[in-house]
Amino acid sequence: MGYTRRFGRDRLVSETAGGTPLTVSRVALLVLIAGFAAGRLAGLSVSLRVQAGVYLLGMVAMNLPHGGYEHFENLRRRAASFQRGYVGAYLLSVALFVGLLFLAPVAGLALAVSVAMAKGGLGGVKAMDALSGTDHLRTGPQWWLAAAVRGGAVMVVPMVFWPEVFYAFSTIMVNIFEPGALAGVAGDFGTRRLALGAGYGALLVTHLGLGYWRSAGTGSFLADAAETLLLVAYFAVVPVVIAVGLYFPLWYSARQVARATAVDDEPGDAGGWLDFLDADDPRLVAMGAWGVLIAGSVATFGLAALVWTLAPQPLGGASLLPGLVAFWSIFVSIIALPHVIVGGLADRERGIWYVP
Repeated sequence: MGYTRRFGRDRLVSETAGGTPLTVSRVALLVLIAGFAAGRLAGLSVSLRVQAGVYLLGMVAMNLPHGGYEHFENLRRRAASFQRGYVGAYLLSVALFVGLLFLAPVAGLALAVSVAMAKGGLGGVKAMDALSGTDHLRTGPQWWLAAAVRGGAVMVVPMVFWPEVFYAFSTIMVNIFEPGALAGVAGDFGTRRLALGAGYGALLVTHLGLGYWRSAGTGSFLADAAETLLLVAYFAVVPVVIAVGLYFPLWYSARQVARATAVDDEPGDAGGWLDFLDADDPRLVAMGAWGVLIAGSVATFGLAALVWTLAPQPLGGASLLPGLVAFWSIFVSIIALPHVIVGGLADRERGIWYVP
């Protein structure tokens, strides 16, 4: 079995780390790219109704449980004081984001896009750190460049290759809180699209060039380059609504499962609220886990119901399925902001993307 060495770390990474989830994530994107490329060559298209259904299946049924699991697992075996601060910071972040959306929905949309990019980029590089190594990322700025390129694939590439659909859904999302607000600041969208494409292309070439130049021949650069180009192709070829809807369950979540199985056991503290989940009595563990699941579900969908009730146009003036896609995109961004900041960046001891 071969190994590569992580940048800045002494522990070695198995070349086979990740196993089935990692393979599934790669194969799934390849199949989708091939299928939609063949369909476009044959002159076929997928209706927006079908795209919206696929998005909702991917983001609600497939991906939402994983987001809850990441927080749940991170809060296990943590001190009660940490858990209180974590939950408090989470709720504060949610409240501030909701307030921003109602007061300045265009700025809220910009933050929502940034959250999606941060989640895909930062989470992606941390998974790569655990699965294939990052010894070709020799400096802090290069590490952040890798995260920016991976995150940019999630939002910037669809802006460039699917501008009409991206802009249409952005308009609906803003209309949920203030109808017509995006039209006043949209400007020349075509020019901005070209500028975004050129800027992202420059970052992509710089990232790949630096990675190749600083590669130590361990295979980490080749894995990074292949996955980065795979993501760019995926978001360029697959219709944006389907691409985003399936990216998070089939790529982000699958790779985080692979990361979790590849790293060492997490450190633990006693005295927290969830200690009963480590009890010897399986009945207590089962009942406790059920209670946590119910509480999380009630809190999540209770917040969604509150935003739906307060919003002037919950569907943003669109028909049912496109409106639900727009509403869920905004809502999932609200709960993803603390996911990134509180669970990822602020928790330096472990965090949802923990790599020892």
